[in-house]
Amino acid sequence: MPLVVINKLTKQYHKGGETITPLDQVSLDIEQGEFLSLMGASGTGKSTLLNLIASIDHPDSGSIHVDGIEITKLSRTQLAGWRAANMGYIFQTHNLVPVLTAYENVELPLLLLPMSRAERRKRVEVALQAVDLLDRADHYPRQMSGGQEQRVGIARAIVKHPKIVVADEPTGDLDPETSDQILALLKRLNRELDITMLMVTHDAEAAAIADRQFYLDHGKLILRQSPGEVPLTTANAMGGDTL
Repeated sequence: MPLVVINKLTKQYHKGGETITPLDQVSLDIEQGEFLSLMGASGTGKSTLLNLIASIDHPDSGSIHVDGIEITKLSRTQLAGWRAANMGYIFQTHNLVPVLTAYENVELPLLLLPMSRAERRKRVEVALQAVDLLDRADHYPRQMSGGQEQRVGIARAIVKHPKIVVADEPTGDLDPETSDQILALLKRLNRELDITMLMVTHDAEAAAIADRQFYLDHGKLILRQSPGEVPLTTANAMGGDTL
């Protein structure tokens, strides 16, 4: 069974007298350990879909199952606990706490979990080692480059051993060379740690590192056929494509 099963997901917003539908009956299966990328014009619902999968937002209709749990039926309190234990989130602007060290920033998500101080230390050190920043554990964000800050953000996202990591424009604020390094790191962690990863990006080259690449257009999820190509087929949730 796929790790994530999204079925007929619809999300609408109302602005003035207009109804905007960024997601219209979207369905998709995601396997354990897959790396998916999502592109689309600004305002097409890319971040909306990410936030729904991360349980930060709630759909108007449809369902999301993650590892057999229908998260769209959980209460707000249940969702907070589920999200704390199962989701990692990588932001475009890093979102590090400036008065905390790299170690303390990575440790933050673990403070929400029932875990001993010794276990927290072990997990933080392993996460920082995974992103090659263990020697910067005592540094503050102001003492690090943009790429190093993003690495800390990635370590924070994986420190809980989450089922899914969602990344919203993780290279959007970085120069091309640093972007390439961050993308290589994400791919390595996906492969070595078997982390299921979903990435929103505006960069076709960045999207190309994914196992499958999708494009959101007028609320519909479309499977890209090759890097740089915006396809003419709509993604079918159960695998395969339909015209």
